[in-house]
Amino acid sequence: MSYDVIAIGSGHNGLVAAAYLAASGRRVLVLERQPWFGGGVVTRELTLPGFRHDQHSMAHIFIHGNPLLLQDELGLKARYGLRYLFPDSPMSSIFEDGETLSMYRDRARTCAEIARYSPKDAAAFERLSAKAAAWLPMIAASLYTAPMPLGASTALMDQSREGRELWRTMQMSTHDLLCQYFEHDRIRTHFARIAGENLASPDEKGTGIGIFVFLGFLQHYGFGVPIGGSGALTDALIRCIEDHGGSVQSGVDVVRVTTRNGRATGVQTRDGRQLEARDGIIAAIHPHHLGNMVDELDVQVAADAAATEISPNACITVHAALAEALRTRAGARLGSVMVELLPLQYETLRRSFDDLRYGRLAGYPLVGLGSLTEFDPSRAPAGRAIVHAWDYVPFERADGRGWDEAKAAYAERMIAHMARFLPNMTPQNILGLHCDSPLDMERTSPSFRRGDLHGIAMAPYQSGAHRPTPALGQFTVPGVERLYLVGPFQHPGGGVFGAGRATAQKMCEELKIDFERARC
Repeated sequence: MSYDVIAIGSGHNGLVAAAYLAASGRRVLVLERQPWFGGGVVTRELTLPGFRHDQHSMAHIFIHGNPLLLQDELGLKARYGLRYLFPDSPMSSIFEDGETLSMYRDRARTCAEIARYSPKDAAAFERLSAKAAAWLPMIAASLYTAPMPLGASTALMDQSREGRELWRTMQMSTHDLLCQYFEHDRIRTHFARIAGENLASPDEKGTGIGIFVFLGFLQHYGFGVPIGGSGALTDALIRCIEDHGGSVQSGVDVVRVTTRNGRATGVQTRDGRQLEARDGIIAAIHPHHLGNMVDELDVQVAADAAATEISPNACITVHAALAEALRTRAGARLGSVMVELLPLQYETLRRSFDDLRYGRLAGYPLVGLGSLTEFDPSRAPAGRAIVHAWDYVPFERADGRGWDEAKAAYAERMIAHMARFLPNMTPQNILGLHCDSPLDMERTSPSFRRGDLHGIAMAPYQSGAHRPTPALGQFTVPGVERLYLVGPFQHPGGGVFGAGRATAQKMCEELKIDFERARC
């Protein structure tokens, strides 16, 4: 029962790190407490047989700038069957009067869309888009390796005009940025909704840079739709690990990381087994649980980790099996990967986030959705469709109701709201329904604490080398050698980044493994 490397959890970040170590020749074991694999990157038949739903992540965006896929370092595409589609329109908005605004990978097409509302804003978008493209290589270079120390990165930015502009943008709110660029209410509303994907209000300081990151990736890489579902990435990673002699096991709950003389030596499972790891442990352990799971952990390190802040805005999702594809009020099918349903007034969106701040349900639902059978019909029986919709809610409701009791009523509220924009989102068209409340999110994965899909809030003070804390920001644990961290609560944050590559690099460095050997 001895291995070189043991990975706790089968989320995609842990699988990525484990796959690199397996490719380097290490004997790897991955342990997953659930009966299925993938964490937030999983495709399951949640409603009816034959309808395959992405329970959490839907579109894969940021991973396409990662050398993992960009250079196919592990052969996930060439050898293990991973395939993507990249639709022309990654994202669009539908306003409550039926008008639409679509974004395209082609900048000129997006400018033409914006010009229908404001020629001045179309010109502003041209400038914004050009800057996003110019900044993309610098931003992307920082996402897939260990982050630079905060002091060093700030000093580096302060040495040039462009760097100082980038630093200033990183401190701004999305609202600040949008008022600087755009004048039309609908254009501001359309772009403000992007901040919501980080579970943040557009008025939150430190969210402005997200517009440039999102736009840069949208235009350069597009939004990847994995053929067969989001879990196709998980499946390819598992095939890679097993092909290199590793093992991936479900239904095994790890309760403790064992240590000896300040070094991680193995794990203890809930059923009492002790498994040894000669070289190291890859651990997807939420910061709030770190002190309870790791022997010999420094008291202050544990306390700081437990004090990390969760976003007050949690996620709730609805998955539906449909008799037919959804259509807009104009009769058109959905042509974008992500679709946002928006109010006419920008202030309405901002006030909905204000409601969440005080534990209230949003006065105007902030529903986003995707119906990926429009691009990948293999996810449903012939002629049928699926939809994945999400909204933001407080984990603890001001009315005191628990989510197990209240989630069915909220799912009905979401469906009724969607029907205002998509007339055939009706009971007659819905063949099956599944709802995950914030509490269900936490039950599905301990990484999604209190329904925060990013693990902890994406606040500036919990970003970069300070994510989740300054002591844990390099994927290692002070005082416990050979314990390496992965998860959405590490740099660069939640989403499908393939960030386990940075953890693998750190492990290879400390184990004296040439990282080039850890590639297929």
